[in-house]
Amino acid sequence: MRILISADMEGATGVTGPQDVIAGTEPWQRFRELFTGDVNACVAGLFAGGATETLVNEAHSIQRHLLLERLDSRAGMLTGRHKPLSMMEGIDSGVDGVVLLGYHTGAGAEGVLSHTYLESGLTGVWLDGVHASEGRLNAALAAEHGVPVLLVTGDDLTCEEAGSYAPRCRTVPVKECVSRYAAVCATPERTAASIRAAAEEAMSLAGGEEPSVGAHRIEVEFAAAHLAAAAALVPTVEQLSLRRIGFDATDMTTAMRTFKVVTTVASRAAQETYG
Repeated sequence: MRILISADMEGATGVTGPQDVIAGTEPWQRFRELFTGDVNACVAGLFAGGATETLVNEAHSIQRHLLLERLDSRAGMLTGRHKPLSMMEGIDSGVDGVVLLGYHTGAGAEGVLSHTYLESGLTGVWLDGVHASEGRLNAALAAEHGVPVLLVTGDDLTCEEAGSYAPRCRTVPVKECVSRYAAVCATPERTAASIRAAAEEAMSLAGGEEPSVGAHRIEVEFAAAHLAAAAALVPTVEQLSLRRIGFDATDMTTAMRTFKVVTTVASRAAQETYG
């Protein structure tokens, strides 16, 4: 049983503010330890539940945050940019399940450090008409490869949302959202125990499923008109209104690759102060 762990950082134990996840800051150095601790707890639980191999794909920002020297020696770590499937690199390699660890709610939603791919500039993303977080987008990509979502960890609102896109998965809320930059946090000892137990139990869901391949539509709403105009320059992308764009794709892999291009172009169009 080979399991992929897509490891984001905003939903890690104790993380509540931007400085906690921005590389090079003093808080970031501290929360790298806690982030690695969450991953190790997950790896331990997966192996206890029958996994024979785990691949940890760093999925946050520059994708160089986990401490390799502190990582469970049974895990492999895929680190650094750029990856064709980004947060879900490895989902097409024949894995038997995926864990969405340290995830968060989407742009425009309540939740600790809520956003979708871009930290700011997006006010909403919709997949086939449904408001979409990174979790929903990535679960749809996993389904295209017949890979079940086994476990989702993050704040309580992230775990609640997971029930709508992966109803069979296990969830571990490591903190309770108070606002976008505040939460009631459980201690690392408690979250590690909860993540390990849930990961072990979640292995009962592992195994190939029938791939769900089909056309998808993604729409994106930006905070400013010039970002939508820039994104609309991407082939296949249509400007729907002043701040909203949309595009259709024949499959979820193509949809996510196009979405990655759209967000990259929009981010380059944003100015430091005015956005």
